[in-house]
Amino acid sequence: MDFLELLSWSCIVCTLGMFSTGLSDLKKMRESKSVDNIQFLPFLTTCLNNLSWLYFGILETDQTLILVNVFGAMLQIVYITSYLHYTHQKWLVISQALSAGAMLTCGWLYFAVFLSDEDARVNQLGLTCSVFTISMYLSPLSNLVEIVRSRNVQCLSFPLTVATLLTSTSWVLYGHQINNYYIVVPNTPGIFTSLVRFYLFWKFSPVAIGSPRYDPLRT
Repeated sequence: MDFLELLSWSCIVCTLGMFSTGLSDLKKMRESKSVDNIQFLPFLTTCLNNLSWLYFGILETDQTLILVNVFGAMLQIVYITSYLHYTHQKWLVISQALSAGAMLTCGWLYFAVFLSDEDARVNQLGLTCSVFTISMYLSPLSNLVEIVRSRNVQCLSFPLTVATLLTSTSWVLYGHQINNYYIVVPNTPGIFTSLVRFYLFWKFSPVAIGSPRYDPLRT
């Protein structure tokens, strides 16, 4: 197994592991028969992201991108379907899903039908996917001020942070290996945001009893 193949498998395993963290939400929905404290939009936006990168992978004939995003999209569809089943706001969820579907259809028509030049299609789609992925990685940073203020990291998922770091690092190395900066650039913020989260866990997590910063009376 050469280095590129090793990186490819690392990307597949780590990314599927990151997508699988949603299984805990799926378990909560099935046990409680409700969607309390579970957000719908992350499932929907991740599905859109998967389908966009899937199309990019098809254009680039990159089997790693194709395989990862096929399974990723399938998982998100399971999450979305389960959320729709258990939520009491079905029309809101359906309207959001239909809006996302309409946006995805318009994007596909533009790239597949109206944009005839193949190089321009790949470059513009790669840029679109990159911007979308970067925005997804950076969006949780909006909660950091509240986390620092409250000194409470309960809203952060440690397994998801680990999975994001491993996934982002794998894709950055893979992108460098195949000289595709549409893969390198959008995954670099994932490394940065994961390191920020690890710092917050180290600083504010009450389980760090051996740390000199730990205070059992601190709220």
